[in-house]
Amino acid sequence: MSITRDTLAKLLTNLGSKKEVEQYLKQYCSVDEQRFALIKVGGSALDQQLDTVGSAIAFLQQVGLTPIIVHGAAAHVDRALADAGVPTPRLDDVRCISPDAFDIVRRVLQRENLALVDALAANGCDARPIVGEVFEVEPINLERYGLRGRVTGVDDTSVLAAIRAGKLPVVTCLGATRHGQLLSISSDEAASALALRFEPHKIIFLTSTGGLFNEEQQVISAINLTEDYDRLMAQPWVSGGMRRKLAHIHELLEKLPHTTVSITAPDKLARELFTHRGAGTLVSRGERVNSFSRFEDLEREKLQQLLESCFGRRLTPGYFEKKKCHRVYATEDYRGAAILTSEAGLVYLDKFAVTQKAQGEGLGGSVWQCMRRDNPKVFWRSQTVNPVNAWYFQQSDGSYRTPKWTVFWCGMDGFDEITRCVHTALEMPASLKDHGVEGD
Repeated sequence: MSITRDTLAKLLTNLGSKKEVEQYLKQYCSVDEQRFALIKVGGSALDQQLDTVGSAIAFLQQVGLTPIIVHGAAAHVDRALADAGVPTPRLDDVRCISPDAFDIVRRVLQRENLALVDALAANGCDARPIVGEVFEVEPINLERYGLRGRVTGVDDTSVLAAIRAGKLPVVTCLGATRHGQLLSISSDEAASALALRFEPHKIIFLTSTGGLFNEEQQVISAINLTEDYDRLMAQPWVSGGMRRKLAHIHELLEKLPHTTVSITAPDKLARELFTHRGAGTLVSRGERVNSFSRFEDLEREKLQQLLESCFGRRLTPGYFEKKKCHRVYATEDYRGAAILTSEAGLVYLDKFAVTQKAQGEGLGGSVWQCMRRDNPKVFWRSQTVNPVNAWYFQQSDGSYRTPKWTVFWCGMDGFDEITRCVHTALEMPASLKDHGVEGD
């Protein structure tokens, strides 16, 4: 079902600004239909939130987008095996599947595939069940792991046929050997194989947890693997499932550098896809964020081009000479940057600019995190009508609003310091010519 951008904007007015919605729609519609997104529905989400999963995915089809769906059913399989009294021991973190166990696994996966298709249909979405027709597999080791397989190839015929017929393909994690023997495969491996075949713009993991969490059990909004992977994997609190998930995504994005991964909850899917704030964890291969203490050390022409293209305004003459540089954070390709200056003895975020494409890759979050790690106290201003303010409110500890400006701050200790921030920000002259809603 096709839909106009204006209609989509109206549908998503409760999620983000019209500009945000149109920006993301433009990105998603710029790729081939089958390359928009691969959605992997986790077994826990399928078990606990089936109706919500159906509603969230059906919404995407209703606004003209065609994701490819792959799912597991671990929770259902575990219960069915336990109810039948059939053991499935794990060796090397691989579930061993006997012939008796496989019969149960196969029936459960087929049943849950149809349950997901029915949930989509209940929300007005045309979907097609695909079981055992996509993955070419071989046994890992019949004697050791039983009827457990590894993917050796992907036959995309049935997936493309479903898309051409206007139906969402719903693929389960069963594969067939060249002799026709069905084998069980892990849902993560199934998702990876499909991703490598279709090279989607986005890979989406729908989970009951809704993201990856830091040490304080807060959702990590963005992970730039180039910048963050080694640091995260060295943390003692990154263990178990989170460690495996990060390693899996890192390996996948090394092969798909232009793809991003979103980990979110079913009821947050639209917000994750269509707003700058997102609603989960966005993982990208990313690029290095470099730090500079002097404007002279930067490629100033590239930085100026970034600022002026993002704000749609020209810098005032002598900007770099007049400003007292505290620190600048810029990505390797100058697609994102934060300029910090010294004002009234405090650190001021004078400019924060990220290209639209880099926003979709989560680079803005990476620049912001680097800036905040090094600068626990910072303040900045934004025009009160700026739609990005919704994101700024999330990042700040407090704000002060006037009809023209909203002043934000992080880490300030008391009333006097906050007052100094507000007065300094409000009295600062404009540094962009003909400034509008996005410039100051």
